[in-house]
Amino acid sequence: MRDSYTAVIFDMDGVLVDSEPLWRRVMIKGFSEAGVPFSDEDCRKTTGQRFTEVVASWVKHHQLVNVSPSQLENKIIDSLIQLIAIEGKPMTGVLNLLSFCKEKGLKVGLATSSSHRLMESVLNKLNVTDLFDVAISAEHMKYGKPHPDVFINCAQKLGVLPIECLVIEDSLNGVIAAKSAQMSVIAVPDQEHSGERGFAVADYVCDDMLEVLVILKTLFS
Repeated sequence: MRDSYTAVIFDMDGVLVDSEPLWRRVMIKGFSEAGVPFSDEDCRKTTGQRFTEVVASWVKHHQLVNVSPSQLENKIIDSLIQLIAIEGKPMTGVLNLLSFCKEKGLKVGLATSSSHRLMESVLNKLNVTDLFDVAISAEHMKYGKPHPDVFINCAQKLGVLPIECLVIEDSLNGVIAAKSAQMSVIAVPDQEHSGERGFAVADYVCDDMLEVLVILKTLFS
């Protein structure tokens, strides 16, 4: 962990917005309607992956011919956007965390594996667009997390070096991506993933955003 940082980069799903339960609902419904048996456990296995890759993998595995990967992806994303508009809410403490970063003059970025239109819908729903200097989606990048591209791209657009960035992530794929980008990472895994050994590579592991805020106040006191 460095003594100082100039930027904080947030993941979106499970960090900025409490969307993981909503993802599970629309994925189970969407895949099941397409003829793919899909469970809560299947959702957990794909946490942090780019959704385009998740859909393509399952369509190929089940040899679906009645729907294309892009059609299925768009249908599920449409359902999720509608659900977020109704039920979407910020993760507890994350708005305080964003405000603190701005008060300290830190550059604030968003780097997500989710699609650009989903990212925009979340930012609008939470009314936090103006709190981010840069918001980046890995949707059209060659690789998604755990590849570091989205974080490196975000740092470049923020005008900072990767080693000056502190990342807040909830998924193991995201933690690996950030560390591969030579950034420091605070991991905030949900209860179902908190026992995974891979999170040991993070610089800190916290239970929630309120605990992250305590760490940042210590770092930037």
